[in-house]
Amino acid sequence: MTASTTEVPQTAGLPRRSFLKWSGVAGGAAALVTTGAHFGGVPGVGAAHAAVAAGGFDVDRTVWSSCNVNCGSRCPLRMQVKDGQIVRVLPDNTGDDEIGTQQIRACVRGRSIRQRIYNPDRLKAPMKRVGKRGSGEFEEISWEQAFDEISGTITRLIKDYGNESIYLNYGTGTLGGTVTRSWPPSDTPVARLMNCVGGYLNHYGDYSSAQIAGAATYQYGGWIGSNSFDDAKNATLQILFGNNPLETRMSGGGETFVTQQTKKLHNVRTLVIDPRYSETALGLADEWVALRPGTDAALVAGLAYVMVTEDLHDQAFLDTYCVGFDEAHMPAGIPAGSSYKSYLLGDGPDGVAKTAQWAAGITGIPAGSIIRLAREIGTAHPVHITQGWGPQRHANGENQARAIFTLAALTGSIGVAGGGTGERESSYGLAMANPFVMANPVETSISVFSWTDGIERGAEMTALADGVRGKDKLDVPIKMVWQYAGNALTNQHGDINRTAKLLEDDSLCEMIVVIDNQMTVSARYADILLPDVSNAEQLDIIQQGSAGNMGYTIIADQVIEPLYDCKTIYEMCTELAKRLGVEQQFTEGKSQEDWVRQTVEESQPDVPGLPGFDELRELGVWKTPNPAGSGNIALADFRADPVANPLDTPSGKIEIFSELLWDMSKTWTLPEGDKITALPEYIATWEGAEAARTDSKHPLQVIGHHYKQRTHSTYGNVAWMKEAHPQTVWINTLDAAARGIANDDVVEVFNDRGRIRLPARVTTRIAPGVMSVPQGAWYDPNADGVDVGGSMNTLTSWHPSPISKGNAQHTTLAQVEKV
Repeated sequence: MTASTTEVPQTAGLPRRSFLKWSGVAGGAAALVTTGAHFGGVPGVGAAHAAVAAGGFDVDRTVWSSCNVNCGSRCPLRMQVKDGQIVRVLPDNTGDDEIGTQQIRACVRGRSIRQRIYNPDRLKAPMKRVGKRGSGEFEEISWEQAFDEISGTITRLIKDYGNESIYLNYGTGTLGGTVTRSWPPSDTPVARLMNCVGGYLNHYGDYSSAQIAGAATYQYGGWIGSNSFDDAKNATLQILFGNNPLETRMSGGGETFVTQQTKKLHNVRTLVIDPRYSETALGLADEWVALRPGTDAALVAGLAYVMVTEDLHDQAFLDTYCVGFDEAHMPAGIPAGSSYKSYLLGDGPDGVAKTAQWAAGITGIPAGSIIRLAREIGTAHPVHITQGWGPQRHANGENQARAIFTLAALTGSIGVAGGGTGERESSYGLAMANPFVMANPVETSISVFSWTDGIERGAEMTALADGVRGKDKLDVPIKMVWQYAGNALTNQHGDINRTAKLLEDDSLCEMIVVIDNQMTVSARYADILLPDVSNAEQLDIIQQGSAGNMGYTIIADQVIEPLYDCKTIYEMCTELAKRLGVEQQFTEGKSQEDWVRQTVEESQPDVPGLPGFDELRELGVWKTPNPAGSGNIALADFRADPVANPLDTPSGKIEIFSELLWDMSKTWTLPEGDKITALPEYIATWEGAEAARTDSKHPLQVIGHHYKQRTHSTYGNVAWMKEAHPQTVWINTLDAAARGIANDDVVEVFNDRGRIRLPARVTTRIAPGVMSVPQGAWYDPNADGVDVGGSMNTLTSWHPSPISKGNAQHTTLAQVEKV
């Protein structure tokens, strides 16, 4: 991608304007024209090379900081500084190689963070849009003008439309902090600011786990988590459904170390069930089970049929702890034939027995393999079952997730060491306080994936048709969007072409404010851009990620002075609060450091042994093993006494049949192709496995796997990471041969929503009939509208899942051809 710049001469009485014109709207290598900086001359980078050439690092100091992106990990980093510039990034040097006290070694992304901090895409000054949204044409303005225009618009919109017209969009570009946290929305500085002036339209769910979280509500009464990965040592068999910790939970602060060490030390037999032979399948699995995307519920039904007909299930557990498995344990008033067992045996409404042969026709897994796996699962006690976010990110995602929960129940492995609930793995974590959070006076919320509908037809959205919560319907459309540290305005949302077209119409959403430190794809759709500092340019205390049996916290200190004309998010919101007349309410008279100190003080009573702030600052990172010993055992108290420790479901038990979903299926209005079922049935969907076999125009399923090159779109513009892990589309050898495609050929993957161009990776590591595009690549359409950045969401749709209204971005059909 190329960029051209045009300097507009100073005119009397008018501000000097600097325009950034982009080929398309994607983030390329060009710098903002207000500085003219390019990578070779970026501060810190040249200094580092000079130091290496001199034979070593002559540094002034080493400061603890962290990598705070949305990978499930939080890794400490030791940043070395020379002459006010970061010249080297080192990992954690504390701890050892034992689970529970391990070094939190940052992955390749975190170690490349200097290329984010000193990136040519850094935003350097406040800017205001002067061209069409998405054109990339901005003028530099003062902070005072930016604050005045934003506060004035907020005041006007609240007066004209009410607080529900202002929306905080999903953003996870900075996670784990206390003051600098961009998710959940309720915890952010922007939320605190808006709460001081009456609140904002909130969202529920998230792009990662909307469907599985919704499913857990109906089966378990809320999110429980499965047993931790280190507990797999107590299992006879470990099963990972679409769970890929070696790529999604990299580093010692994630689950890569925990899973690898557990496998090395205990060698528990491991099955990975996934359309793609992931790094986890390669590194941990004894067997890879390749199935068609979106068919996990059919596989579970086929496994369960064999287990039930051969008496390999735990009937005693199901009788005691569950509702809905068989006809003897159903809610009152439900018609006969509505139990899960009836569904399996063909005694339910559809009259179809869910045999291994039936499941094979849907999943693509041979019937003999399904029978063998069912017998292995049914005779293994206990079974450690977890699922990643992949199976649930489908149009039938809630049922996919609930089916895997149900398989865990059939094995009787819930609430015991070596078992699990079938949800994603849990881990030990510290009970850290967050005094910065403030309640939202507005109770209304929409699904995280529904904000584009909220702009386009907000006043038409209802509870029964669109999942609006807190009231029966929205009264007004979204008129203003905050996007803080996120790229979900475009890049991470569905159907980017359609989304971009919506955002271009500024008569609908009247103001978009983007707060970020990179010129992301979403930033180009801002009306006002506010340049944030990086985490290395400010102080915060970092909550931990997922690290098995170890709890930890990090003091991420200020390493360098803020670059360019950037401000912290706390400074920005304080200035806006001042103009809105709520400065004292927002700050309570405290600085950012005061809030961090208060967080430590309020956390100490609930975190035994936690040092004070000053000691933490010296340590950088503080670690502690789980005081309860090895392994988090989910629902152990429920298993011990379900009467004294009921679940938060209507029955207090695990609800394989959900009466709540039964009622919803009769009252909710759903679009064509959607269905709600009380049982975790397999549902054939639009653009699913069955649709692929009948769609001659777009016959291949496309999923978007998470990738070592970036965390979602974060690090997506880092040169080292792009070189190490280039963007490709995975295509099975059979599908490639049928289309004359060889490895490394440039291809285009396309459907009616868009077209992407990228190299092909021809491999047997992807199931036939399936393609996988690493998600998060920066959208970059050329003059013909072809996305040469290779963003998966150029191909996906706005169609949400039926229950949680979550993003069904793995339910996508497309075709591929050689360029």
